[in-house]
Amino acid sequence: MNPTWGSVTVAEIAEVCGGSVVRGDGLGPVSGVSTDSRSLRPGELFFALAGPTFDGHLFAGKALMAEASGVVVRRGRASSINQEGTVVAVDDPLAALGSIARWWRARHPVTVAAITGSAGKTTTKEMAALVFETLGPTLKTEGNFNNLIGVPLTLLRIQPNHAFAVVEMGMNRPGEIAALTEMAVPNLGLITNVGMAHLEGLGGVTGVARAKWELAEGLNSGSTLIINGDDSELMRRAAESRKEVITFGVGESNRFRAIEIENLGVEGVRFLMAYCGETHAVKLQAAGIHQVMNALAAAALGVTAGASPEKAAGALERFSPLEGRFFVHRVSGSFTLVDDSYNANPSSLKAALRSAAALAGKNSRLLVGLGTMAELGDATAEAHRDAGRLVAASGAARFWAMGLHASGMVEGAEQGGMPAEDMEISDSHEAVALRIRETAQPGDVVFIKGSRSAEMERVVAVLKETAVSG
Repeated sequence: MNPTWGSVTVAEIAEVCGGSVVRGDGLGPVSGVSTDSRSLRPGELFFALAGPTFDGHLFAGKALMAEASGVVVRRGRASSINQEGTVVAVDDPLAALGSIARWWRARHPVTVAAITGSAGKTTTKEMAALVFETLGPTLKTEGNFNNLIGVPLTLLRIQPNHAFAVVEMGMNRPGEIAALTEMAVPNLGLITNVGMAHLEGLGGVTGVARAKWELAEGLNSGSTLIINGDDSELMRRAAESRKEVITFGVGESNRFRAIEIENLGVEGVRFLMAYCGETHAVKLQAAGIHQVMNALAAAALGVTAGASPEKAAGALERFSPLEGRFFVHRVSGSFTLVDDSYNANPSSLKAALRSAAALAGKNSRLLVGLGTMAELGDATAEAHRDAGRLVAASGAARFWAMGLHASGMVEGAEQGGMPAEDMEISDSHEAVALRIRETAQPGDVVFIKGSRSAEMERVVAVLKETAVSG
């Protein structure tokens, strides 16, 4: 019988993760798990996770006061908890959380689709979930809960009624994707692309590719691997490992291929999906040419799992763009604002700028505001100069840069041929927004992007005060 929340006890959970009930009898039922005392619901088991800037042990007492079924803490920390309640001691609460997730997933016969890549993971995950819903009840990663905390929390939300789970996997160091793959035991694995992201912990694009390929290496023999067939690094690794793969892309050799791509501006993009000698029309409501690859990846996952190409195409047409990920706002009587502020790396910036330039077309000006990109290690300086060169190549009419590496971006734009009078370095989000408002004309396309740490959503918030989302 598959375990369900409410039917398992604290003691059973402790046994699974190699823990010991050091206070209480452990016989109380567990209604779920939580790593955040602020959102914990009565009956949930609280895991006291610790990191460089936080320590969940400091909130274990608060969790018990909120009627947690118990708290899971590191051995030696139980004595510091004064609140009455059940306490489980383990060697490492994070590892314990992963062990519980692996145990839970193994006891629920769902089809798990795992998605990783340098760009497009979250959008592909959202699209894929829509396709899988045509086959049966589907669980998906909420937001971007894609790391060693988020993935186990996602797996622990699997219920007996779920037929599918679409799980996003992220990383910033070697070994993380391998650990997540071992935990999730995917039936389907998809790698969207490989590019310059999280270089700081991976030592270059080759290291990124090696880390992403951990998904491929971790798949069981009966599982299916789907990769971007237009990505030379992924195809090289597939050939070297002699892995059988299903590919998607625009190249003629791909199993799932996009042809006759038509940019519809703010209304989205239209294309034909070619598969097994037939074509299927897809009309995406999401703006941006780069969305085509996300849609193809999602379709490849769903069709491989059993969805018909027609149902997959219909599901993709129901996709709504995500805030912060090339989300288009139309400012009444003025410019079009493209909010791509959620995150940035060199690969995602290149794709997004290409789409922004296509959105502007020949009859509109493109105005660009960029914040800095994080976790690029030794490549940081050159990557920001490259960012500036990309802005210049996009044909942007004006460029505002801010953050620690703003001068490098401006330098790169100047090297790319952009006139100095068309570029500015701004010292605050408010200054960027003010200058854009002063400069933008009706019909202009304003594109905003930066890493999470750059907080470029603050620029967007000011600019969209009079915007109409679209």
